[in-house]
Amino acid sequence: MNNDFIAETAARFTIPGAAAGVFHDGEEHFFLHGVTSVENPLPVNEDTLFLLGSVTKTYTATAIMRLVGQGRVELDAPVRRYVPELELADGREFTVRQLLNHTSGLDWGTLVDTGEGDDALAEHVEELKTLKLIAEVGERPSYSQSGYNLAGRIIEKVTGLTYEQAITNLLLEPLGLGNTHFDRDAVMTRRFAVGHEKGEIARPWRHWRANNPGGGIAASVEDLLRWARFHLGDNGLEEMRRPTATLRGSNLGDAIGVGWFLREIGGVQAIGHGGSSNGQFAELLIVPERNFAVVSIANQGPDGIPFNQAVVRKALQSYLGVVDRDPEPLPYDESKAREVVGEYDNDAMVMTIEDTGAGLVLEVLIRPEIRENAEMELPADHAPFPMGLLPRDEYLITEGAFTGQRGFFTRDDSGRIIGVDLAGRVFGRVR
Repeated sequence: MNNDFIAETAARFTIPGAAAGVFHDGEEHFFLHGVTSVENPLPVNEDTLFLLGSVTKTYTATAIMRLVGQGRVELDAPVRRYVPELELADGREFTVRQLLNHTSGLDWGTLVDTGEGDDALAEHVEELKTLKLIAEVGERPSYSQSGYNLAGRIIEKVTGLTYEQAITNLLLEPLGLGNTHFDRDAVMTRRFAVGHEKGEIARPWRHWRANNPGGGIAASVEDLLRWARFHLGDNGLEEMRRPTATLRGSNLGDAIGVGWFLREIGGVQAIGHGGSSNGQFAELLIVPERNFAVVSIANQGPDGIPFNQAVVRKALQSYLGVVDRDPEPLPYDESKAREVVGEYDNDAMVMTIEDTGAGLVLEVLIRPEIRENAEMELPADHAPFPMGLLPRDEYLITEGAFTGQRGFFTRDDSGRIIGVDLAGRVFGRVR
């Protein structure tokens, strides 16, 4: 892999600015391309800050593990031991571990802005009593942003600090991550990337503070690779790599550890996490047995995701000789297509699957009422995606920005399809 590959791939996906880093054979390699903004361009360098989106969840989970190591948190203790004020629709109990491996049964999240004050997470927890519950505790993984924001509140309650200050004290300062920040005032005094959607600046730069534990960190490619290297080291965090819940039909991985998605690629075991924010996308992959890590960050939606995937796959092949391929979909079958056609939804989005007569097309839209009531601009909806069916009620998106995204359909006891999973999120069938 070289800068020419990064430039060519960025051109193919129309990415204004990108940064990638590889750690291999004890050496770091950085690859940089483009500009921070199409309106106010500065060259992307190793110090440019990008929003990491859900890669932030690995920092939150690691901070919890630091508190576990200090004897201040127990992974298998109920969350209410640390956040006794938590109220949910059915009064359910789940553990810290179930929060971190997405098996609490909480839906994706709320879209309520609770402000930028130090009480933002406390107010967010108050909103959780309105959150939809999509499964019994421990029944299945379902990706939850609010679950990780709640984990951030555990950190606040245990340490007596704001989430951001606790992360600084527990992780950023001890690890020398001086170019990793949550605070907008800290970011705006440095070189930073802005998000783009289809060539236009994506605004706002980031969403509200209560989402910080699940997706609010900004870092340079150099700091992000240093973060990956920390997780390659002898740090007492092996528990994070052990599978705690199995994933089905997911490109996120084969299982979830504590904060990490675990997967086998070409005969090697890897851990990783991706992230999406408003027009910025990040991908981090670590192969512990080969002492290898690759990170990729891009500032354009919707194609930042396939750009990062192409970079990660190229790095795996170039440095390790490991090939990561998508499965081949089954030939079109009208009767199987008829089974899955219909409408599905969750609290935030609606999904429609249609049969064109030659293949299936999937469309996901943010709920109209959420767009109407949003206090800030939300990302544009994506065009419909062609999809193909796989064995065992699984499927694969075959074209567009989410090419390679996998999911699966759920049936009831009678065999009727009642739901669909996409990117670890559950959509129930409407009709």
